[in-house]
Amino acid sequence: MTATPTTQPTAPDNASQLSVIPLTGAALERYIASEPVNPAGLPTSYEHGGRLTAEGTKVDPIIVEIVEGTLASVEMEVETAISRTSRSPMIRDAHDFRAGIHDRQLRKLTGRSYSALVHPIVRDFPLETMSEGDVFFHNDVYESEGGIGHLPDLCVTVPVFHEGEVVAFVQAFGHHDDIGGACPGSMPSGATSVHEEGLSVPPIKLWDKGVPNRAALRIMTRNSRMPDSLAADLDAECSACLMGARRLSELFARYGRDTVEAAFDAILDNTTETYRREILSKIPDGQYVWEDYAEHDGVDDPKLHTQRITLTKTSTGGPGNGPRLIVDFTGTAPQAKGPINHCGDYVGGNFLKKWLAPILRNLADSPERMAELDVNEGIVPLIEMRFPEKGTLLTPVYPAPTNARTFVILRLLGVLAGVVAKAVDGKMPADQETIRYTGVYGKDRDGNDYLMREVLGGGSGGRYYADGEDTIHVVPDSRNLPTEFTESRFPFIVERLGLAVDSGGAGRYRGGLGYEKHIRMLKDANFMSIADRSILACWGVKGGKAGRPFEVTIDLGGPDERVVDALADAEPVKAGQVIRIRTTGGGGWGDPLDRPYDEVERDLRWGKVSFAGARSDYGVIASGSRDEPVIDVAASDALRSELRASRGDQPFFDRGPGYGRLASGVEAADVDWL
Repeated sequence: MTATPTTQPTAPDNASQLSVIPLTGAALERYIASEPVNPAGLPTSYEHGGRLTAEGTKVDPIIVEIVEGTLASVEMEVETAISRTSRSPMIRDAHDFRAGIHDRQLRKLTGRSYSALVHPIVRDFPLETMSEGDVFFHNDVYESEGGIGHLPDLCVTVPVFHEGEVVAFVQAFGHHDDIGGACPGSMPSGATSVHEEGLSVPPIKLWDKGVPNRAALRIMTRNSRMPDSLAADLDAECSACLMGARRLSELFARYGRDTVEAAFDAILDNTTETYRREILSKIPDGQYVWEDYAEHDGVDDPKLHTQRITLTKTSTGGPGNGPRLIVDFTGTAPQAKGPINHCGDYVGGNFLKKWLAPILRNLADSPERMAELDVNEGIVPLIEMRFPEKGTLLTPVYPAPTNARTFVILRLLGVLAGVVAKAVDGKMPADQETIRYTGVYGKDRDGNDYLMREVLGGGSGGRYYADGEDTIHVVPDSRNLPTEFTESRFPFIVERLGLAVDSGGAGRYRGGLGYEKHIRMLKDANFMSIADRSILACWGVKGGKAGRPFEVTIDLGGPDERVVDALADAEPVKAGQVIRIRTTGGGGWGDPLDRPYDEVERDLRWGKVSFAGARSDYGVIASGSRDEPVIDVAASDALRSELRASRGDQPFFDRGPGYGRLASGVEAADVDWL
């Protein structure tokens, strides 16, 4: 059976303005032959996205279940192998990496977690040139076809062979400690060019038929401030993906290529049909507009960097002339001078479709059903993405910096949730925590350089049926670093790690709480932070209030106490000083004055809400102790009546007081009203 050819991507109108790297050999010959050119300026001559078997091919549903389970098992085994054999805290302990399995048409088959794309590898290395034991590598943001967002994300890809032909791919990418650049950690907050952010590697063959390219590895480790960790992590990822490729080869050997590929098509067809029937059907036909913002870019003064989505739902035009979604990013702000840009406009937004689609699962009939829905390539045909011209936050022009692109791609999750909320009467969660990197670096007790970075989570948004979750991590399976590990390895003491009281946005359903962490330095060091939501907050919806923003205080309680900027590369911290980190709380859902008294009492007993917060946020007057709070029902009823009478019309979304600071005193955007 042969794959159905697909239409080749074409160059954008302004492709001649983009930076083009010199081409040699076969790549140059293809270019001279006037083959299509991708936005990175490189030849794009490969099939992708088509079916492996003819439409209507039948396969035993039990075989489909076995194949699907095997794929999930192999993906998990690859990730487990990486976590057990890697060395850096970011990979081994924080688990900031992902694995994925793709077919030979480059379609993502697994849906437990997101992953990068195989497209740039097959673009530069045709399938017929690949051999068993090959491992491909890249981290170049502008040549990754949108699959890599910033340079610290290093990606390895291994082809899977059956009877001498490539039949699938195993891929892993992770956030590594340091790959060079202007500051430790390779995420300079004030970068104005990608060249300041570290070593950029286009797709290369890192292993050739099982033999590592020692020269390339030496170049990469030589550019890193943490060469031993980088080398060990790359070994772990390459070995794990090679192991995963062997596992998949066994699957093909057991059932045969025709059967396995028919099962691949069936898996993706099932996803398409499930989302069409259970998710898209919940969105009324029509057009809906909303926007949210990043607050700063590390170079210019804080301002509103707009990210806008116009969502159009139609009942026709999708697969089988069924429903489809059009996601139009027109109105998104110009690319920033600083590193908050994200290259999203590649391969029709293929990566962004799979990145954003998990938000749609909130429309499932129940939380239990939502948890069952994977996001794989099957959602791609249901969504059309339309991008603005080159030169915006989502369509940056090389060499715009990108290391803090999380301010954009994570914000887009909330923008999509918000625009869908307008369509479904708010039955989407309020805004969730956004990833941030904090850390310290300096000399350890033995005088050696060290770098400790952490991806602390925050609160998720309240939902129409439940409170948000506390201290969750938006990166799947990621976690904070264990105190026992960090104290034994780095020169500081963790004096507190708990919930940040009152950080969750007030609502009928409260937003989840963020972390509060206190670190006492034992030696002079430097603090670093790549974070937003320090001015703007996680928004509340349908009467719910915004959560509390991110905040870092240095020398807590001391003579030099100060709140530092959320984007910082080298904030000095003296031995003995305490760093307090408070992460974001999720937004609230629904009117907080409707929250039942017994739930407020529970929050008081659990220490999630203070007595002052209960009064100001929920109109609840309480006395007694935290262990035994007593609510004055009559006084609370009177206070709630007074608060209701004193407030005027309220927008559908609450952004918190920080929005007015950046919007010249305006409390809400035009799009915040229904």
